[in-house]
Amino acid sequence: MLLDIIKNMLIIRYNRFTFEPRQISQLYDWGFLNNSEEKYLFINENIEVILPKLLNYFNKSKVEYTISHSCNLLVEKISVKKDSFDKLLEDGKNFKNGKFDKKDYNNHLEFLNNNISRELKDHQKKASYHLYLVGNGANFSVPGSGKTTVVLSIYEKLRLQNKVNNIFVVGPPSCFGPWKDEFLIVLGRKPNANILAGGNIYQRKSEYYKSDKISELYLTTFQTLLRDQEQVCFFLKNKKINTFLIIDEAHYIKQVNGNWAKAVLKISQYSKFRCVLTGTPIPKSYSDLYNLIDFLWPERNIVNSEEKVKLKILEEKKDYESAGKILKPNIGPLFYRVRKSELGLKPQIFHIPKIIQMNHYERVLYDAVEKKIKKYAKEEFLQNIELVLKLRRGRMIRLRQCLSYAKLLNSAIDYYKEDIFEGNNYLENIIYNYDKLEIPAKINYLTNFIKEFEKTKKKIVIWAYFIGSLKLIEKKITELGFNCKKIIGETPMERDSIKEEETREKIIKEFIDDKSGLDILLANPAACAESISLHKTCSNAIYYDLSYNCAQYLQSLDRIHRVGGSEKKSAHYYFLQYDKSIDSDILDNLKAKAKKMYDIIEVDYSIYSLDMSDETDEISAYERLFLK
Repeated sequence: MLLDIIKNMLIIRYNRFTFEPRQISQLYDWGFLNNSEEKYLFINENIEVILPKLLNYFNKSKVEYTISHSCNLLVEKISVKKDSFDKLLEDGKNFKNGKFDKKDYNNHLEFLNNNISRELKDHQKKASYHLYLVGNGANFSVPGSGKTTVVLSIYEKLRLQNKVNNIFVVGPPSCFGPWKDEFLIVLGRKPNANILAGGNIYQRKSEYYKSDKISELYLTTFQTLLRDQEQVCFFLKNKKINTFLIIDEAHYIKQVNGNWAKAVLKISQYSKFRCVLTGTPIPKSYSDLYNLIDFLWPERNIVNSEEKVKLKILEEKKDYESAGKILKPNIGPLFYRVRKSELGLKPQIFHIPKIIQMNHYERVLYDAVEKKIKKYAKEEFLQNIELVLKLRRGRMIRLRQCLSYAKLLNSAIDYYKEDIFEGNNYLENIIYNYDKLEIPAKINYLTNFIKEFEKTKKKIVIWAYFIGSLKLIEKKITELGFNCKKIIGETPMERDSIKEEETREKIIKEFIDDKSGLDILLANPAACAESISLHKTCSNAIYYDLSYNCAQYLQSLDRIHRVGGSEKKSAHYYFLQYDKSIDSDILDNLKAKAKKMYDIIEVDYSIYSLDMSDETDEISAYERLFLK
């Protein structure tokens, strides 16, 4: 059997007695295709990835083979690359352990001083140098630490060394504005930015074929990349294109074999340099890391299949110490992490919640819902478990709606069809006519709070979970003559126009402008808790209502507590709670989970849940409050 390389194809010449059926199956799994006429198997891409795996497999299986001269040259080239990668790992590990070339580090600092408009913080300088050392690296620093600044500083260094000529960012739409803004602030020039998401699909796809006019900053979403991956590959293969490819909020591609992850991994091999950014690298399983590392080094089998099996077993046993010993030498050198305690920020000040008495009809409806839930909790054992879980979550949402705006009880909830009032005309009439009967007591307190707060001329962001509540708050604040704007709805998908995303950006820019006159921002955590910075001009937030989702809560806290403003001023948080309600349970639960999470994420390889779409929180609360 002969291994050869012809026209960028790895060729295996063999006869029908060479392989056993299981070996043929393995070759097919690796992408080899059979040419039955000439009796050989071939593959036409990823030769450098496949060849070492193939040789290792043949050696272990004691399959006899010879290799051609061209194939032998490639083996030598791969060996040189391996030695280079091993040195890179050693450099990354040594730097994190405080062992590094002081002269080279000082040269890097000099570069930053001479070429970067923004003065980097000490932790950003270290993260920047680490990323430069490893070439393709991850930044797992906490939200608000300045990860974008770090990446842009290295992009500029690579650009001036003629190694890259553009930066291509894949992330949620909410990151587009920050990337454009940070580019100007960090590098001192406005980027020629090209948003490759939404809009006319034919016009957008034509942009990938314009090699004569290259933008310096490209921005796209995971949804768009999934549709445009072939065109993006064509774009990145262009010899005139030398791309620094960034995955922002990279926890979105954590799912092994997920469609977004597959698209990201497909394009990774065609970029010159790569970086992933996320403050939440291991939400639920060590497998959440695999796509991130495979993206950074697609030609390297950094965590092999045998190690993945071991990690899964150790994870099931909760033997995280042993798991860390596997991950540390392989992955540890490739990422940098700045913890919250290292940022040097002023402390967050959480004011004692304001306890408010419900108005008459609010109390009537809340007590009725709570009574029904207690009754149902005793009877639901007759239902199947899947239905029970849906009912429990739906009932908790109904209870939370009472605490936000009772009129919301008339709205539909996806997957939840239960008529909680069972035709009680009195209660149904209260809900239907609620706006004519009273205004929520929280609204009355909030408007008085705003009146007093406006006298201080300080900006404030008001967080509320339910869209209907935000619209009511906007109406009441506007009636007082105050200028306020809202950001609501789910993060825009591709079906939404980019015009909507730009509108969101304009609202945020107006709000953070201290001379704009817009001092009140209304926001929904699902739409505004990620990739948004408000801290430069706003240090105050009031929570009109809350959900049990700790991820969204922590993200919202960080909007006004970040590097670049919070070093000199504390962030203040205010909470509205109804007396004798689950409001206090929600906040207490969030605080407990937040403390636990902050303690856990100080460790590099701990598993912790910080999933923005986690739907188990209400169910857990239901079981805690009504089943024990």
